[in-house]
Amino acid sequence: MSSCVFCGIVRGDEPARVVGESPAALAFLPIRPAAVGHTLIIPRDHVRDIWELTPALAASVMETVLKMSHAIRNALAPEGLNLITSAGRAASQTVFHVHFHLVPRWTGDQIGDMWPPRGNGFGEDAPTEWASRLSAAFDAQTADH
Repeated sequence: MSSCVFCGIVRGDEPARVVGESPAALAFLPIRPAAVGHTLIIPRDHVRDIWELTPALAASVMETVLKMSHAIRNALAPEGLNLITSAGRAASQTVFHVHFHLVPRWTGDQIGDMWPPRGNGFGEDAPTEWASRLSAAFDAQTADH
């Protein structure tokens, strides 16, 4: 896609600090990193979000994610790591080319806690309903493939 900035990086039309690559994926540093070593990994092919990834491409991209996660651990020795992807505006996706953030973490870093406090207000029965709906949807997806 010609207007996609990440496709421009893949083509070499846009600048990027590339830190790793594979036949299927490219790893580079974001313009505004959230932490030391924050790295983005994208498929070379334009795919809008995780819901549009094929299983084969997802496996290839995740192999690069795994290799880069080990490189981050070996190079920077973080205490932890977040792997984040967003799908859609409601999830804060701003570049509509699927990408995975590898964010090294240290105790007390500027990012802070990612999760809301306990007491989510959903009610005790909500997870039971979610479980049966999700299980049925997963089974239907599995049957389709």
